[in-house]
Amino acid sequence: MFDGLFDDFLVRAAFAGLGVALAAAPLGCFVVWRRMAYFGDATAHAAVLGIALSLTFSAPMFAGPLVVSLLMAILVTSLSGRCFAMDTMLGVMAHSSLAVGLVAVSFLSGVRIDLMAYLFGDILSVSTNDLLVIWVGAAIVITLIASRWSGLLLSTMNPDLAHASGFSPKREQFILTIALAIVVAVAIKVVGALLIAAMLIIPAATARPLSKTPEVMAVVAVIIAGTASLGGLQASYMFDTPTGPTIVCTSAALFLLSGAVWRIVNAFGRNEQSA
Repeated sequence: MFDGLFDDFLVRAAFAGLGVALAAAPLGCFVVWRRMAYFGDATAHAAVLGIALSLTFSAPMFAGPLVVSLLMAILVTSLSGRCFAMDTMLGVMAHSSLAVGLVAVSFLSGVRIDLMAYLFGDILSVSTNDLLVIWVGAAIVITLIASRWSGLLLSTMNPDLAHASGFSPKREQFILTIALAIVVAVAIKVVGALLIAAMLIIPAATARPLSKTPEVMAVVAVIIAGTASLGGLQASYMFDTPTGPTIVCTSAALFLLSGAVWRIVNAFGRNEQSA
């Protein structure tokens, strides 16, 4: 039954986009709240080196990006503030790992690889096995966030209060790091290493002015990310454009629309108060 359902490549692409949206959107809320946008970008860039390692050792394609993204995130977290500022460390690690990954791939003999697919995504080529990896990864990320929601949220808003309440901000940061590495690993086939950060940040930023509580923001971000994935896939099919970038463009359009709606609602509210 399910084999027949996923025979159509567009159906697989749609489910892949929804799986990534389900994982990336709530995690993206914490990225926005903690101002970790560059951190997510750097972790995604490091995934290119992971692709080279997966090809070198004939490992599953998601394994290399997962390991390298996790190691890079842990390394930056542990080293930042000791010798250099966080943004400096992220800049060095992000561009270095991306460059090393691209160079390493060029040395692989007898291996044909479409770098554009890994840099900008190739959601239309997602297989049933890829779909399984994406949804298992999404389930793990959602479980991590849901089970640690109070600790993650309190550590984000007030680390001192979180520590006083029995939560360890460092442990919660490590959980976010693991979740981010998983999202990068599963999303690289959908939107590519260069666009993963956009799927983390834009839906969350779009949901922020439309939400009054963190929980509502996370739910709205998931809806926006899912809408952008399906809408971008449809637009890509209609206009014959690259699917990954089209999904991000759709997400950006929703961001602009939400900003316009927020300003109109605020202006209307002020007019009513003055009247």
